[in-house]
Amino acid sequence: MDGQEEHRARVAQLRESFAAANHRLLQRLRDAGDDGERAREDRWSPVQIGWHVAAVTTRFAGVISGELPGAQPVAQDFRERPWAEIAPTVAARLRAPAIVQPPTDVSCGQAIAELEAAEKRMLAALDGLGPELASSYGITSPIVGAINLYQVAEWATAHTIRHNRQAKLTLGR
Repeated sequence: MDGQEEHRARVAQLRESFAAANHRLLQRLRDAGDDGERAREDRWSPVQIGWHVAAVTTRFAGVISGELPGAQPVAQDFRERPWAEIAPTVAARLRAPAIVQPPTDVSCGQAIAELEAAEKRMLAALDGLGPELASSYGITSPIVGAINLYQVAEWATAHTIRHNRQAKLTLGR
């Protein structure tokens, strides 16, 4: 397989994984009904979780597409680590930056619409991602360290999965 074919296969896998994770969260919110808007103790409500995931996904998509600043050439000695190696290093509980903290009064319909729009942005960003940019540009985050743009998409998927689990626990299901 040549570099272009490898790139196309990887992007297809990233698209599929992200879309599946996002659809599971969307379905959870649709199934939650009124329970989805109720916060539990010191946790966000499932609807707030959905809104947060949409906001973060939109930012990740913006970095991948170049719409938002942040992507830089990776270091000369950059080594792409498998996501399975990165995931265990992410803290169990993190404080979301203010820009992606959900409003207290977000509705289920708003959260669903935001998640659907964020998915479209992510898939479009992946569709526009070239192989050279994908592997040689990235970000450095205090949460996951240095990652390339392929891995930003992996992080978006992992973030969605993580918060879907959180929504499930909040709903008691």
